Amino acid sequence: MDIVPASPAVWPALAELFAAGGDPKWCWCQFWRKPGSNWSNTTAADNRADLEGLVGGDGPAPGLVALRDGAAVGWVGLGPREDFPRLARSRTLPQLPGDDIWVINCFVVAKIARRSGVARALLAAASEYAKGHGARILEGYPVATDGGRIPSASVYTGTASMFEGAGFTKAADSTSKASAGTPRVVMRRNA
Repeated sequence: MDIVPASPAVWPALAELFAAGGDPKWCWCQFWRKPGSNWSNTTAADNRADLEGLVGGDGPAPGLVALRDGAAVGWVGLGPREDFPRLARSRTLPQLPGDDIWVINCFVVAKIARRSGVARALLAAASEYAKGHGARILEGYPVATDGGRIPSASVYTGTASMFEGAGFTKAADSTSKASAGTPRVVMRRNA
């Protein structure tokens, strides 16, 4: 498996992964990038166009793509915290202090590749990519499953145990919950 920054060259494979169905087909990793009022007025086509624009834009990639034999089997969204205006307005996820904070906030893994370590590999690669682009602090908002199984649509931000395995520690509780009623936590580590 190769993990590469999202780029126009891998866009067709990434678009196929997102178009496969479920929440990614509608969201296109735009939920955190749009304030609440904008989110309710958007469409799947708008979200797709916005992600494609970010992939083809200047600066760091908006995410990384896991490829296996040329097909995208995973995605992780990331970027400087200021790229995600929904976080600044959140009443459920506390804004912790710090400079040069990068957020790792969205995972998509193809059904055929789940439970095979793709998300863990993406988290490790995202951590390195962020560090290489000036991140001093890495932050995520995973679900604290306490080892229980919950629907895959509820763990798009990752699991606390996955983040712990990558050296993150819980920095704060939140009042945000996954759709399964499982709490999200703020997890951090130094880059």
